Amino acid sequence: MNRFQFVQPHALDEVAALLTAHGSAASVLAGGTDLLVEMREHLRHPTLVVDIKRLPGLQRLTCDPVNGLAFGATTTAREIECNAAVARHYPGLIHAVRELGSIQVRNRATVIGNLCRASPSADTPPPLIAAGARVHIAGPAGAREVPLEDFFTGPGRTVLAPGEIVLAVRAPAPAARSTSVYLKLGRRKAMELATVGVAVSLSLHADGTCAALAIVLGAVAPTPIRAREAEASLIGRRPDAASIEAAAALAMAAARPISNVRASAAYRRDMTAVLTRRALTQATGNLA
Repeated sequence: MNRFQFVQPHALDEVAALLTAHGSAASVLAGGTDLLVEMREHLRHPTLVVDIKRLPGLQRLTCDPVNGLAFGATTTAREIECNAAVARHYPGLIHAVRELGSIQVRNRATVIGNLCRASPSADTPPPLIAAGARVHIAGPAGAREVPLEDFFTGPGRTVLAPGEIVLAVRAPAPAARSTSVYLKLGRRKAMELATVGVAVSLSLHADGTCAALAIVLGAVAPTPIRAREAEASLIGRRPDAASIEAAAALAMAAARPISNVRASAAYRRDMTAVLTRRALTQATGNLA
């Protein structure tokens, strides 16, 4: 590991000043489960590591059926995983968080760190996008909010400008008759990158027709993507076997996967349909 300077600011403006002054030579430390490993393996070489854990208010986690979900940049994955209110109102997010490394990793890793890593195969972005989450960003030019689905610009790239950090993520409260599901395909049962990930957030009218739907695909494009034609095909219809099958085919058509050591593009495309069908069927069953 290369030598580096380590600082623990107590104020947000100090963080912004440090990151702006040092540019790409500075790295932010929240959980460190990616950063420290990559530094040890000489994949990243920051000369300045900025630890944000002492900034006030970044460890909060709130969740209720009126105000929705909010969590800060240093909230760990394990804190979210063990929160009963999150499990009740955002089950898809719980499914995804449980796929994030091991329990030991989740005790340290942060969900916002997982988002900022911007890996196409990351587990937490799809269910949060499906939930309508927004990221709260702060930096030298002030604060701004961005829909999470617009946050990613490519593998390892986000809309963050120099000096900016993500302070929090917020998601609106789910509708009364709604549920969410996240399904993942990998070569192993645990501690595995997604070969394909599908998140579904589904809301039904009282008559059983689809009121609202989000289908988000992970690991089949440079960024997580919405399968909007698949979503539109089910709005106003009952999600039965035929309509779900049609939506799954449209989701497969939306996928833009690559071939690599974990799977071929053709296999990923086929499994996008399979996981979309399973996720929609499971979500519908949860609301029966």
